[in-house]
Amino acid sequence: MAIVELKDVHKIYPLGKTEVHAVKGVTFEICKGDFISIAGPSGSGKSTILNMIGCIDTPTSGTVIISGQTTDTLSDKEITELRHKEIGFIFQSFNLIPVLNVYENIEFPLLLGKNRPKKNEKKEFIDFLIHEVGLDEWRTHRPNELSGGQRQRVAIARALVTKPRIVLADEPTANLDSVTGEAIIELMKKINRELETTFIFSTHDPTIVEIADHIIRLHDGVVASEERRNREPCRKNEET
Repeated sequence: MAIVELKDVHKIYPLGKTEVHAVKGVTFEICKGDFISIAGPSGSGKSTILNMIGCIDTPTSGTVIISGQTTDTLSDKEITELRHKEIGFIFQSFNLIPVLNVYENIEFPLLLGKNRPKKNEKKEFIDFLIHEVGLDEWRTHRPNELSGGQRQRVAIARALVTKPRIVLADEPTANLDSVTGEAIIELMKKINRELETTFIFSTHDPTIVEIADHIIRLHDGVVASEERRNREPCRKNEET
């Protein structure tokens, strides 16, 4: 089975006395372990789709299925649990907490969930993530003491700390220079290979599009094209 499915999804926003049809009948599926780019110009609907996959927004019509669960049948509590358990978020503005250091920022999502890991297990995994993103020497530094690339590395580790199967990245390189942006992309690709985490990008960054193994191109709210590189369509009997 696919880990994410969209079936004939529409999203309409009211704008004064008119309506904006941001997404128009979009259908696609994402397999476990995909490194996928949802690409398109501003206004093409890519951020809207990412928000619906992340259960931040809901479709006007159509169906969004995450890890086998149809989101419009879930209660608010169930949506919150699904989001916390299955999905990690990486934002272009980093969204780190200024008063917390690197370790504490990464730890923070674990303090919000019901099923908190044991103290030793938690520390071991956070230490592993800090090492993976190359911030061993910066673990006690606060965000204002870090470069943009380092802050985004903290954001990546924070997105992974709950061990989600899906990570959503909304323009993650937009506020970084090209060299730093490429390093961040390579880091996420490494994590994708090693942990089999599914990465879904909303982007118009050609570097992300080039390295992606699954590309969906949007134009004016519809799927203009879809390409899989060295990836087969999702197996119907694949476990999510």
